[in-house]
Amino acid sequence: MSSLPSKKGIFTASVLQNRGLGDKFFRLSLELGKKANALFADASAGQFVEIDVSQLALPAEKIIPEKLSDSSQRNVLLRRPFSFADIDSSKDCTIVEILYCVLGPATLRMKTLKTGDTVNLIGPLGTGFTIPEDKKSAILVAGGMGAPPLIHLTKVLKKQYQDTEITAFVGAKTKDDLSFFDIKTDKLKKKTDIALEQFAKYNIKTFISTDDGSAGFKGFVTELLKNWLIENKPAGTETIIYACGPEAMLAATAALSCEFKIPCQVSLERRMACGIGLCQSCAVKCRDKSSGTIYKLCCKDGPVFWADEVVWE
Repeated sequence: MSSLPSKKGIFTASVLQNRGLGDKFFRLSLELGKKANALFADASAGQFVEIDVSQLALPAEKIIPEKLSDSSQRNVLLRRPFSFADIDSSKDCTIVEILYCVLGPATLRMKTLKTGDTVNLIGPLGTGFTIPEDKKSAILVAGGMGAPPLIHLTKVLKKQYQDTEITAFVGAKTKDDLSFFDIKTDKLKKKTDIALEQFAKYNIKTFISTDDGSAGFKGFVTELLKNWLIENKPAGTETIIYACGPEAMLAATAALSCEFKIPCQVSLERRMACGIGLCQSCAVKCRDKSSGTIYKLCCKDGPVFWADEVVWE
């Protein structure tokens, strides 16, 4: 399956829902008109949109977290990139699902969006995941906020490659960060195979790790993944790894893919100010057969790259 970037457009989207998941996570549902259908129907998992938040209001001062009280006053001029957790295109409209965490002045403003509000966005942007047709199994590795593109990828795999066996590994700092998956964290157990709705609805075996051991395996998700690879010994010729999360986690996943000889694609996180390659603020150092190394742009050449292509520093 090709992952060539689709054409992009500028759209005004209506907010269908902006639902809180725990204290700091939100699921934003946006509806785009018919004109967006042709573009978003062909969008690949791993692509993203750039949202204009410059005109959004701040929440009431009393509910602004203390750690954001100063930074929240800054003007937010640049768009912010968000990958898709889901895309649903019909003949009448396109609905885009975005999962986000309130971390700074931009996402703090997004928290105020309510049903009926509108936002301006550019998309779909970037290059998404490639799905080789000769692979019989896929391993998904999500760290922190790296889950959305992998949730979208799961839907694509199950729709187009029903026979592909999928195993998911999800890592978080603490069990409270798993509320991102719309799960009641007070009911989580210490076992590693915990059902997360986004994967469970497709009957996907899911393994959980937390840094502090508050849910699932205690340690990094890559440690959990390595243990599983040693025990299950998947064939590298029939298996592919897809990963998204913090760069240290991606580097560790890339090392495992090399050790176990399993091809791996990673979705990188970079500051992508424009999303279309003009500002060149999202350079990624990559290997090049002719020149040794070359810089590519995360917003155009990525955000998805082959793990052995990236120079991990």
